[in-house]
Amino acid sequence: MADPGGSQRTALLAAASLFPVPDGATFSYGTAGFRADGSTMAPAVCRAGIVAALRSVKLGGAAVGLVITASHNPVGDNGVKIVDADGGMMSQAWEPFSDALANAPTPDALLQLVLQFAKDEGITLGGAHSAQVLLARDTRPTGEYLLDVATKGISAIVGSVALDMGILTTPQLHWMVRNKNRGLKASEADYFTQITESFRHLLELTPDDKGIDELNEKLIVDGANGIGGLKLEQIKPNLARLDILVRNSGKEGEGILNERCGADFVQKEKVLPLGFGPNDVGVRCASFDGDADRLVYFHVTSPSKTSVDLVDGDKILSLFVLFIREQLDIINGKDNKGLLPTRFGVVQTAYANGASTEFLKNLGLEVVFTSTGVKYLHKKALEYDIGVYFEANGHGTVLFNDDFVSRLESLTARLSEAAGSPQKQAALRLLATSQLINQAVGDAISGMLLVEAVLQHKRWSFQNWCDLYTDLPSKQLKVKVKDRTAIVTTDAERKVCQPSGLQELIDKEVVNYSHGRCFVRPSGTEDVVRVYAEASTVEAAESLAKSVARHVERILGFC
Repeated sequence: MADPGGSQRTALLAAASLFPVPDGATFSYGTAGFRADGSTMAPAVCRAGIVAALRSVKLGGAAVGLVITASHNPVGDNGVKIVDADGGMMSQAWEPFSDALANAPTPDALLQLVLQFAKDEGITLGGAHSAQVLLARDTRPTGEYLLDVATKGISAIVGSVALDMGILTTPQLHWMVRNKNRGLKASEADYFTQITESFRHLLELTPDDKGIDELNEKLIVDGANGIGGLKLEQIKPNLARLDILVRNSGKEGEGILNERCGADFVQKEKVLPLGFGPNDVGVRCASFDGDADRLVYFHVTSPSKTSVDLVDGDKILSLFVLFIREQLDIINGKDNKGLLPTRFGVVQTAYANGASTEFLKNLGLEVVFTSTGVKYLHKKALEYDIGVYFEANGHGTVLFNDDFVSRLESLTARLSEAAGSPQKQAALRLLATSQLINQAVGDAISGMLLVEAVLQHKRWSFQNWCDLYTDLPSKQLKVKVKDRTAIVTTDAERKVCQPSGLQELIDKEVVNYSHGRCFVRPSGTEDVVRVYAEASTVEAAESLAKSVARHVERILGFC
């Protein structure tokens, strides 16, 4: 690292002095980035700006993203996430430095951390190399102020440029960063054009013998009073064969962000969001979260009930898998030895419902597991020609390997003379799918459009979708413990290896229940151990969870 000179040192000290870390405050960078009450976030946001700029310098000036959002959290919270140059989450290797920088107690401590990290990483400071950071925010009231704070952090690295992309969904910014670094069109208008055109192409490729009725065209979307509802309103006029009504749209004065609405609320509570009621019986409904990176579907079951039939991320994944598998079978035949041999994989975590895993395995698919967290799922899915992952909360996507897409494009060109052939049509559907579904991150808007295209392709009702399989009842508990790090897991968090003997006790409990399954894992944020149990009935799942929780409490608890 060359000597950064006085101007670089001065800039870092000045930025740190503007936003000192309050006494007692601690920031921790996780899957969600930094997140806290919006009024306390300025120090972390400024320092995240420094990290983002350093990351861009490290990557030779490639665009890096920074988004101000707290996703599904209450409106008073806010947060900041860094988007890596490939459009994915920031490299995990940089998380310890991000934590240390965010918690540096003094400007001089921050300066020394940056200088040492730059030396360790071979980053040349002082403006010798440029950097660019794309910025965005959601609709939270503290967002505009925190965006300005982030800009000051970015500017503290000499030679860095902050580009404000506007008020966006989180997936839009991920898409923009990915496209910009690939030399592709990367504006919001380009994003809208790509998803609406690929959606139209998929609908045009629906088999001729499958018509559409008005009921199947109607969709009511809960926008969580966030940015996703506003963006969906913008593109509604360009979506053919889909009659969308947006509620909790995020329009000023119409509701509070994530207040009794949104994907997180619907998925956890399994009740109607605000604005939905008895008149919606029989209509397909979807719900976004606050920054539109999660998607779930639901159905109003009865005019007299507030409960819903929920379609979560597991069942969205299953729908996508069926559609993609159908196209691959048309191209390759059932033995996958035809024109386009494909390694097709599904990635889940231990929290995936056991019924969904059994359904997927019965299709003959390769199903693998990772530790909990999108960053682990996404990384594993990248190993396949086509990799699909979703968490039950509705965050997930379908990833198409670049080499596979090239082979698919070549195949489509070779099949051009037989334009109406089933193989040609299937190849075109896969290409359109790769353009529609966000290749950088889970995206509620593009995911919703793919769901709608597949339902129209298969001529399925909501009930047909629900009937794919029946979820096993599950129960989750938290057990307070002295030290959560005493729990060490293996096999993608599905088995305990420490403390010795605990896994054997869990196994002895599980065998007493039909379709029993149970695992425990330490919380990433608090001194609790999380217990998850499944069984054939609600009562059995609750009993299994409580039995295992007692073992955890006895071995690790306070008593």
